[in-house]
Amino acid sequence: MMKLKSNQTRTYDGDGYKKRAACLCFRSESEEEVLLVSSSRHPDRWIVPGGGMEPEEEPSVAAVREVCEEAGVKGTLGRLVGIFENQERKHRTYVYVLIVTEVLEDWEDSVNIGNLGNRARLSQKRTTTTTTTKNQELDKE
Repeated sequence: MMKLKSNQTRTYDGDGYKKRAACLCFRSESEEEVLLVSSSRHPDRWIVPGGGMEPEEEPSVAAVREVCEEAGVKGTLGRLVGIFENQERKHRTYVYVLIVTEVLEDWEDSVNIGNLGNRARLSQKRTTTTTTTKNQELDKE
């Protein structure tokens, strides 16, 4: 099932859950530092980059696309961590590991939103390191 929102198409699974994909973006394979971005909806919250899947898009492809759009990084996609369900918001999010290999100077959200300060980047001191559980902030966006 699909629904049109003003500038995007939302896709849903057979149970009516919005199909989403996200990545835990790590600086290295040691997985000690994770990249977080500030929520556009709640700028005081840090989240993992992710978002809705497009029609006919595979979860792994959506995860890589969303990371590039929201965090301005590219990398090597790793394992599927799991599929996380938010029953309150009716989301199902496929979460993958991504090892960052490239940090972009300009990326989609930096241009569209126009606020570079709301993105924690691996090359800056604002990079956020966290030891919280990996699925704690997934569906706050």
